[in-house]
Amino acid sequence: MAVIFPVAVAVGTLLGILSGLGTGGGSLLIIWLGLVAGMEQSAARAINLLFFLPSAAIACLFRWKQGRLDIKKVLPAIIAGSTVSGIVTFLSQGMDTGTLQKLFGILLLFTGIKELLYKPRKQ
Repeated sequence: MAVIFPVAVAVGTLLGILSGLGTGGGSLLIIWLGLVAGMEQSAARAINLLFFLPSAAIACLFRWKQGRLDIKKVLPAIIAGSTVSGIVTFLSQGMDTGTLQKLFGILLLFTGIKELLYKPRKQ
């Protein structure tokens, strides 16, 4: 299914806003690319990464300038996340697309439930 350019720009803008707010616009991008644009899961994941990297870098820069990002605290998470991401990407190369879609759907379901049940901690 072909998506017209202005619609793609509008969706990209909205998801960029959500990413800047830290709400995980990338997950929504994969859903939009798969369901609306009719893109294969592997291509949607690749585009999501290209969308996420500059968005995350800009958001991190602003958070760091605001003094809300302590690099010493997040560095272990960055290293662990990057390492595991590489390993899982390598292992998922031979995996069936349908299996990846189901696993991603389960992840989104649990993430949504967690967000609905979230209660901020009292300081």
